[in-house]
Formats: sequence, structure tokens, C-alpha cells
Amino acid sequence: MNQEKTKNLAMSALMIALIFVCTYTVKIPNPATGGYTHMGDCMIFLAVLVLGKKQGALAGGLGAALSDLLTGATLWVLPTFVIKLIMGWIMGSIVEMKLNEKYGWIIGAILGGIWQSIAYTLVKIPMVGMAPAVASIPRILMQTLIGLVIYVVIAKLLERSSVVNLKGAKL
Repeated sequence: MNQEKTKNLAMSALMIALIFVCTYTVKIPNPATGGYTHMGDCMIFLAVLVLGKKQGALAGGLGAALSDLLTGATLWVLPTFVIKLIMGWIMGSIVEMKLNEKYGWIIGAILGGIWQSIAYTLVKIPMVGMAPAVASIPRILMQTLIGLVIYVVIAKLLERSSVVNLKGAKL
């Protein structure tokens, strides 16, 4: 039992680190909103697939929020944590409901990505104004789409390699 807890803790820490690295290192700043476009979403989707709904969503929120904190975007730490956590939770819920369907893991990620795009836009309105919030919609949509594509490729490679248990998701 202790080995399983240790393994889960290590996998969670690894996914938080991967999310942080992909969010922190590959980013394009957006001066109009104080945020940035990044590649962390693919790792959040992967974390949910590898860790399951609860741990994956938490890892997504923590890894992304840590990046905002260390980037100096402190105003975004709490919104990012909540938005990414819910994004992962949405995806994990869909994956759990659709375990026997072939595309539940993709549908969940798409719905989580749609949530993120809407949520960030709504949070930006009071923080930076309507015009910058609306102007940033194409960036968040592109970030989500690219993250989805990379996620699908990595998930398929992991499935074929049998290196990681993908929490019962049928890819």
C-alpha cells in the first residue's frame, strides 16, 4: 500500500513539473493582458489521462499556477489555478463517463479546452478590459488547439509503448 502511495506522489510531482516546464519555458508574452501563450495545456491533458481526474486536475492547476508565480504574473496565479483545475476536472469527468468509447479522452480534452478559453476571456474582462480580452481569444484558442494536437500525439505514443498506465482510457 505504501509503495502505491509513493508511486502516485512521484507521478503527481513529475506531472506538476512537466506542466510547469512546458508552461514556463515555451511562452509568448501578451503585453495587453499581462499573460502569455504557452505549451502547458498538452501536459495538463496528459496529466489527467495518466493520473486520473482528481490528481490530474490538481497537477494541472498547481503546475500552471506555479509558472504564473515564477514568471511574475502574480495577478494570474489564482485564476490560472482555478481555471486549469476545472479544465482538468471537466476532461477527467468525460474520460470517466466514456471509458468504453474510443474518443472520450479527446472529447474531454476539447471540452476542457473550451472551458478554459471561455473562463480566461471572462476573467480578463474585469482585469484588463473588454477590448484586450476579446482580442486575446484567437491566442487562447490557438494555444488550446496546439495543446490538443500535441497531447493526442504523445498519448498515442505512450499507449503504444505501454510505459504508462492511462487510467483505463481507451485510445
